[in-house]
Amino acid sequence: MNQAKLSTDPVVMIVDDDESFRGFLSRLVSTVGLKSIAFSTADEFLVSKHPEVPKCLILDVQMPGLSGLDLQRALNQKGHAIPIVFITGHGDIPMSVQAMKAGAVGFLTKPFRNQDLLDAIHEGINLDREARRLRAEVDGLRKRFESLTPREREVMSQVVAGLLNKQIGGELGMTERTVKAHRAQVMLKMQAGSVADLVRMSEKLGT
Repeated sequence: MNQAKLSTDPVVMIVDDDESFRGFLSRLVSTVGLKSIAFSTADEFLVSKHPEVPKCLILDVQMPGLSGLDLQRALNQKGHAIPIVFITGHGDIPMSVQAMKAGAVGFLTKPFRNQDLLDAIHEGINLDREARRLRAEVDGLRKRFESLTPREREVMSQVVAGLLNKQIGGELGMTERTVKAHRAQVMLKMQAGSVADLVRMSEKLGT
């Protein structure tokens, strides 16, 4: 198995039971400066620790044990949405439709153009990079939200709903001055520059 060094560089994960084809794929991605980690079975992939960097998975459809589609299903069930590019020597339309509906970014049938595979890999890495950026953003927002007191969270929900300070005071049983104080703390802790910012943050948090 080719081990990628610890870094923030993207990594291509390869799962294929054909050793020579794994070697070919590893060499191909290295031509565009990408590191790879190769696995001979889906089970080996599932029990291995993966680097926390943008990644894409090149996955053979039919393998001994868990198939590529089985692995895709297992990853989706675990919430591990790694962009997948399927490769097969004997695929069919229903199989490709199933894979794409489950989130695959590509489904290539052998023989394929090397550039088509590289294009799909770059698309997958870009998708994963953006997904990681969004997750990090939401994690940061959640930490800020958790720093709010229960009362500040109540005020935030009312502000996001579009209520004025006087209306919020009536809803929560506090003076308008107290509402203003809580509202200022909410804006400060959430690092929101405007009510519109706060609304967008609330939408991303699902609060």
